[in-house]
Amino acid sequence: MSRTGMTGSRIRARRLDLDMRQSELADRMGISASYLNLIEHNRRPIAGKLLTAAARALGVDSAMLARGAEAALLDGLRDALAQGAGAGPDMQRAEEFAGRFPDWAALAVAQARRIAALQRTVETLNDRMTHDPFLSAALHDVLSTVTAIRSTSAILADDGDIDAEWQARFHRNLFEDSQRLAESAQGLVGYLDAGGQADTALATPQEELEGWLAGQGYHLAALETGDKIELPEVSGSARQLIAAYADQYRADARALPLADLRRAIARLGHDPARLADHFATDLHRVFRRLAALPEGIAGRPVGLVVCDGSGTLTFRKPVDGFALPRFGAACPLWPLYVALSRPHARVRQLVEQAGQMRPRFTIFAEAVHRHRGGFDDTPVLTAAMLILPHDGGGEGAARPVGTSCRICPRPSCPARREPAIVALQS
Repeated sequence: MSRTGMTGSRIRARRLDLDMRQSELADRMGISASYLNLIEHNRRPIAGKLLTAAARALGVDSAMLARGAEAALLDGLRDALAQGAGAGPDMQRAEEFAGRFPDWAALAVAQARRIAALQRTVETLNDRMTHDPFLSAALHDVLSTVTAIRSTSAILADDGDIDAEWQARFHRNLFEDSQRLAESAQGLVGYLDAGGQADTALATPQEELEGWLAGQGYHLAALETGDKIELPEVSGSARQLIAAYADQYRADARALPLADLRRAIARLGHDPARLADHFATDLHRVFRRLAALPEGIAGRPVGLVVCDGSGTLTFRKPVDGFALPRFGAACPLWPLYVALSRPHARVRQLVEQAGQMRPRFTIFAEAVHRHRGGFDDTPVLTAAMLILPHDGGGEGAARPVGTSCRICPRPSCPARREPAIVALQS
């Protein structure tokens, strides 16, 4: 239903706010109460002089009655409904709810986004707690210091015959260990306090590359025209990765110019396979170009993940709702790994993320030989998957996927590697 089709709901909501009877408003508009009742229930259209009369009687601008809920609020509400309960009858009433109760709709959208943000935080912190080597070393240092303090204290408490020299030595050890414990604890707390920025806290050259790209919006405008870019102040290894990425980006831009790509998307849609055939190029290049579009696809953000033959993620461009682990292995049910098991086969899947919100995504993936090798060589594979938020069209069964087993609530997943630390779904 169009936004203008909800004008009647907004007229009714405004009338009730003013504690005005339906017959009174009908008299002011010069129509019957029964006809106004049909208008308020969106069974009759209203526009022109009649809309102006209603707005004057209600003391509002006619545009406020006709324009409907703000697009962002309505889109957010639809996303919340889709993530929380999937498509259904309530999805079609989202605009009516947003039009009649905009404040409640805004609250529902804010809560849905807050829940999604908290889920991402839990996933990130779980990733760090499980695989972060610095955190493991810091915790080990704290526990070792606590054990030393406890041992020294036990000796002083249990043995009353210690001579003064040894007693002073133990007291000095207690003091030094306590100082070390305080410093370690402060450092650990400071490190954990940065957990909210865990996605941007850099530790490896690959993360430095991804952090720099995130700051650029993953779109390097200078390279679109063949110009050079100024390398950022990063480690030497990261500079090599950025230089290599820039070379690849420049080659991709020459093969698929931005203007030509936009025209092709407008004519052919966003199917990467059709675009690859149109430009006579490989699918991975199309993936990279679509992920570099500054406006996304049809106003929707685009995610991209690349892995090598071991399944290790070598490039990550995240998209809201589809969490990408920073450390350790990802969900083996991802289409990325399905493609890795079937080199050169194009994979397209509708997936649904685990969790309370259950967002859906359309994913395209393919694995190719980066180095095929001979009979005595080992082939080298690379796989990539393009992640698009599902637009709600072509509804069907979605494949359930997660981020990692430790925070996946699905108890019967055949790919589970270890028990979850979260409550399991019934």
